[in-house]
Amino acid sequence: VQLQASGGGLVQAGGSLRLSCAASGRTFSIRRMGWFRQAPGKERELIARITWRGGDTVYAVPVKGRFTISRDTAKNTSYLQMNGLKAEDTAVYYCAAGTNFAITWNYWGQGTQVTVSS
Repeated sequence: VQLQASGGGLVQAGGSLRLSCAASGRTFSIRRMGWFRQAPGKERELIARITWRGGDTVYAVPVKGRFTISRDTAKNTSYLQMNGLKAEDTAVYYCAAGTNFAITWNYWGQGTQVTVSS
């Protein structure tokens, strides 16, 4: 499975961005997808995940209520709608896919930079 993330950019605080993660290859093996982010000097953190078939979602506390993860199984694409962006959301965002429900993630996309100016 190959993942291609896109949609990052520069936005003012309070603004919105939508990230996309397009999967290709053995997409039938995907069971869940997630979005991570890594800010400078900080560890990579999981901020949202979704089950591929059922669409069940889980969010990290810092983004809950502002970010929405979704997926379009026909397009093999996951989305992260980010509203009410804050300066502390500035980070490199990564998408990942898992072929099971274990802790580890099997495939990673390249990062996309999100910068929020205050």
